Amino acid sequence: MFPVPGVGGRGMNGRTVLTAEDVRRAVGRIAHEIVERNRNLDDVVLVGMRTRGVPLASRLAAAIQEFESAQGRVPVGALDIGLYRDDIPAMELRPQIRPTELPTDIHGKRVVLVDDVLCTGRSIRAALDALIDFGRPASIQLAVLVDRGHRELPIRPDYVGKNIPTASNEDVQVLLEETDGRDEVVVIPALSEVEGQVEGER
Repeated sequence: MFPVPGVGGRGMNGRTVLTAEDVRRAVGRIAHEIVERNRNLDDVVLVGMRTRGVPLASRLAAAIQEFESAQGRVPVGALDIGLYRDDIPAMELRPQIRPTELPTDIHGKRVVLVDDVLCTGRSIRAALDALIDFGRPASIQLAVLVDRGHRELPIRPDYVGKNIPTASNEDVQVLLEETDGRDEVVVIPALSEVEGQVEGER
């Protein structure tokens, strides 16, 4: 157990479930599986969900290029789902909207949607709605680094780096070199649980 920086700068007790080496191996395995399933990569596009899905998609593209050097690099895009979330009416603050950047027309393409953590499936549903607004892909596949369960919608990933069962009062925090300065996945107490502990200490 060790302190993990949390929301609002609070310290949290977290347990490491994936090390940097584990993350590297998981990305490599997913990349291999994408190549095996999509033998012709000419019409494959990787689309990362902001925020951490984007660097993961770039890593997958680099790994695929290493495996399939003759075919070149798979295009990588970035998708923002802020306007498609189904919890916007309940949010006190407006969602932060960042640009969606797709490297090519996705109509007729095989899109691999990439995210860091899959939980309820609601973010993925929002991502599917967002993608369809940009075109009609031939297919959409889903790759996630971590599947933590607790599904509320009938959504299942095609590629999973690691299945990590968690309690409802826990959160999974993915740290990546590109966004956080290091690669690691930790399970931490949910924010409500931390707030309760803080209140109890007063």
